Amino acid sequence: MTEGGPPFLPYGCQTVEEDDIAAVAEALRSGWLTTGPLVGRFEAEFAKTVQAPHAVVCANGTAALHLAMMALGIGPGDAVCVPALTFLATANCATYVGAEVAFADVDAATGLMTPESFRAVLDGPRGARVRAVIPVHLNGQAADMAGIAALARQRGIRVVEDACHALGTEGIGACSHSDMAVFSLHAVKTITAGEGGVVSTRDPALAEALARLRSHGMVRDAARFESAELAMAADGGANPWYYEMPEPGFNYRLPDINCALALSQLGKLDRFLARRADLVGRYDTLLAPLAPKLLPMARAGGSGAVGWHLYAARFDFDAIGHDRAAVMKALAGRGIGTQVHYLPVHLQPWYRKRNPDLALPGALAYYRHCLSLPLFPSLTDADQDRVVAALAEVLA
Repeated sequence: MTEGGPPFLPYGCQTVEEDDIAAVAEALRSGWLTTGPLVGRFEAEFAKTVQAPHAVVCANGTAALHLAMMALGIGPGDAVCVPALTFLATANCATYVGAEVAFADVDAATGLMTPESFRAVLDGPRGARVRAVIPVHLNGQAADMAGIAALARQRGIRVVEDACHALGTEGIGACSHSDMAVFSLHAVKTITAGEGGVVSTRDPALAEALARLRSHGMVRDAARFESAELAMAADGGANPWYYEMPEPGFNYRLPDINCALALSQLGKLDRFLARRADLVGRYDTLLAPLAPKLLPMARAGGSGAVGWHLYAARFDFDAIGHDRAAVMKALAGRGIGTQVHYLPVHLQPWYRKRNPDLALPGALAYYRHCLSLPLFPSLTDADQDRVVAALAEVLA
């Protein structure tokens, strides 16, 4: 709440309603707090929603990316191609498994990795070591998966979609052009579990590996036991307490109480997506008079519905006469929250030391002009009008 004024509008927030709260309360009364029946129910419903045969839920989107790298066997000596314009986790998941990160540039208007920027990495000094590529669907708009996947297939490279911004975007999650797609259930995403992540795939072996690795790498299937002396009872069956760990995993499980919230939210996905699309359309219209100091979000040019996560407008801060920090502070003073998505990851100290001479002009150009405006289903038309009016004041 701004002092003496209307409520502060963040750039994004969860929309949690009474039936969501009731679903969590019911889960709390069920006797299951950690892994229980709601995990499988949510996985089945999510898989149906994104039209993939398998979905594996885990602790968060970062864990989902990490599990995807482990399931593919990515490790030391390998390189993973990642667009520079993304959140830290997309690159860090490769670092976690000991692989190098090969950063790709992005389109300066949309922030999306392209087949051309992927090819530039493959033709570069790390190209021969690239074993996986992680295209990022930014703000809800999808990268050119057909084009990127075609290049990857030519060189035997595995494809993992970072779809953490793109639940509900047409075709995303079905894995028609990828091995896996990774989603986030963080509080500001299209639906939330409080925290959570999901990996969808068409490959049953990958689904099995993901599920095993999220739970310490434990195996309870007697057909896979390696130590018969320890595993088997006198009657020829497996000892009921027994499990094995053929390789170490992590505790990346998601509790039933989180899945209860996620299940309830999933039932509202179409409504949430429709409201986000309405708000994006209104922004496009309402912001048009503020050009050229502010331009509506650039469109990627693909076909199909977009599951909008962020509305990242493009600001000409030189023409405005104030830098981005000053604009953000002025908007905050009027009760409007904004955010930058993202500082290019190759400029972070850890990666800059490893890529000191890397120049990616597209990522830098996008970063210099982007600013995300409030976008969430409970944002009213009047709230949005407040945002646009505040922008007009600040830009004037």
